[in-house]
Amino acid sequence: MISLLDTKIEFLKGVGPKRAAFLNKELNIFTFNDLLNYFPFRHIDKSRIYKVSEIVDDSIYYQLVGKVDNVKSFGSPRITRITASFTDESGSIELVWFKGLKWIKSRFICQQKYLLFGKASVFNNMYNFVHPDIDDYNPEDFTQGESLQGVYYSTETLKTQGLGSRQIAKLIKTLLFQVKDHIQEVLPKYILDNEVLTQRAEAFWNIHLPAGTQDLNRSVKRLKFEEYFFFQLQILHNKKNRELYVKGYPFKVVGSYFNDFYANYLPFQLTEAQKRVIKEIRLDLGSGMQMNRLLQGDVGSGKTIVALMVMLIALDNGFQAALMAPTEILANQHYISICALLEKMPVEIALLTGSTKAKHRNIIHENLQNGKLQILIGTHALIEENVQFHHLGITIIDEQHRFGVAQRARMQEKNEYPPHILVMTATPIPRTLAMTQYGDLNQSRIDELPPGRKPVETIHLFQNQRLKMLGFIRKQIAAGRQIYIVYPLIRESEKLDLIHLEEGYESLLRDFPEPEYRICMVHGQMKAADKDFEMQRFVKGQAHIMVATTVIEVGVNISNASVMVIEHADRFGLSQLHQLRGRVGRGADQSYCLLMTDFKLTGEAKSRMATMVRTNDGFEIAEVDLQLRGPGETQGTRQSGQLEFKLGNLLQDENLIKNIRGLVNQLLDVDPQLLRPENQITKEHFEKLFKKTFDWSRVS
Repeated sequence: MISLLDTKIEFLKGVGPKRAAFLNKELNIFTFNDLLNYFPFRHIDKSRIYKVSEIVDDSIYYQLVGKVDNVKSFGSPRITRITASFTDESGSIELVWFKGLKWIKSRFICQQKYLLFGKASVFNNMYNFVHPDIDDYNPEDFTQGESLQGVYYSTETLKTQGLGSRQIAKLIKTLLFQVKDHIQEVLPKYILDNEVLTQRAEAFWNIHLPAGTQDLNRSVKRLKFEEYFFFQLQILHNKKNRELYVKGYPFKVVGSYFNDFYANYLPFQLTEAQKRVIKEIRLDLGSGMQMNRLLQGDVGSGKTIVALMVMLIALDNGFQAALMAPTEILANQHYISICALLEKMPVEIALLTGSTKAKHRNIIHENLQNGKLQILIGTHALIEENVQFHHLGITIIDEQHRFGVAQRARMQEKNEYPPHILVMTATPIPRTLAMTQYGDLNQSRIDELPPGRKPVETIHLFQNQRLKMLGFIRKQIAAGRQIYIVYPLIRESEKLDLIHLEEGYESLLRDFPEPEYRICMVHGQMKAADKDFEMQRFVKGQAHIMVATTVIEVGVNISNASVMVIEHADRFGLSQLHQLRGRVGRGADQSYCLLMTDFKLTGEAKSRMATMVRTNDGFEIAEVDLQLRGPGETQGTRQSGQLEFKLGNLLQDENLIKNIRGLVNQLLDVDPQLLRPENQITKEHFEKLFKKTFDWSRVS
């Protein structure tokens, strides 16, 4: 039966087909339910009207009543901005618009009163309002009992159609009166009672039309709980279904490959953290279920050796193993290091990337299909249809966040049963993201660096200290060390006034002339053969300085490189800065990371620089990065942007998420298919929410 809430939005009084088209396009509002779930981003006290003379703060929102006059256009022949004066009995303040100018120019009627809402800003030591919300003033809007009013995001396009914040609020009020008796409960009564949650219909009413702060807070608590509850129900339901119904190849044997390597060829002692992680993975592999595990480990913590030993377990059980990396540089690095580690063992290994020649590629395909080839390392070339394995037992995906989910899914299709999946990341994941974005995976963490590693010393320098930086580099080279210098751009940009790689390379040739010094260069637009040639010069110690872009962010492991210089470090995110810093500090010598910036930095950039100088702990850095940048979307194939939570805030809700995750686990332990009568309303809503969602969780 179709619910009233599924009605198309055009049939709501005050909308119609034309406005509906704009709501569809601008806000993704297609139905009554979509509008009902379009929540205010803040609430204002409707009873409070400020005077112009009371504007003394540019950090708060003001509501004013007054007249608009003295409208002026600037720019010829094309108008570039419009200004106007907003006046009440206490004074005037300037209004400014840079968008929607055609509509603004004809918007205001002389002597008519308007209601203004916006955050004041300061220009030339004077307050003004830039793009304020302005609506016709109606004293009847300020009724008793509705002191709080929701403020809704709108767009300039919607405002031209008369759909600013206040008009959206009116539409929602109309909607609430029409659907209030059709909003059904979706959470079991025992959860509502135990968690002291208000009814769903009441929550929707009071988040849009709260009588006071208490009503609003109770509504936000309830609807936020519901968001997290169904999100966790989806990922944990998928996880439990996979564990119950998706078979995996049981690796029952830990045999000669693993034991011979561990006893005779392992070049160093494993840390306790590495041993713990290998045991966790071994339990998964022997369970008879498909493993889906996330391995976190800070840069330099030794994930690669763990991956190799896990692949050897696959070989011990008669299976092949694949290691997929996001770039050719990283794939090559893995191939070289794993070949060196297994040099004296009878293991067939091959490298497959986009640069692999056709003749060699054909040999790889043949040996892969007949089972002669045991370990295949490569890039996304591994997921091509003509890459067919004889008996693939495990796929390890390094730096997994760099692959699209659909790409990773294709590795599942290489066998009758899906291979075991181990995804690795050197980008530590904040706790709240671990419970959401990766909540369907079993998780392991290498939280211990190998003994003898000295923390990289990080120093923030300004551009006027460049000579100091160059002098430091000379001393390091004289001591036999090598240097990375990373730039944000390859060549000059018309939009960004930054030192770019080509300019930096020319400047360094003057500062470090041949033959005393040798400089190599690597960036993403080079041909693979040229890139590899330059990289090998640096690996072999034939170049003192490598000038590069972030193409070296992962996978470059040169123990003699002791200095990482990052030009315009404020242009990089914390996670990327930490990854780049991880390219040094791989040997026994003290290493350094020099962050070069201009003096003028945003508050966020200053925070990033201070965090990098203060700590080498990737997990602490990940938490700060989450606070500064916000989370990315957690479901679907999009890899960036904001989470789809409308009310949830991962920065603040760690304890709430942990509690809800526990409740959902308890529910599924008792009723895994939600068949009990008390859970029927939850099951119906769950199926409606996710009926169009592909179960990506089964592919990590």
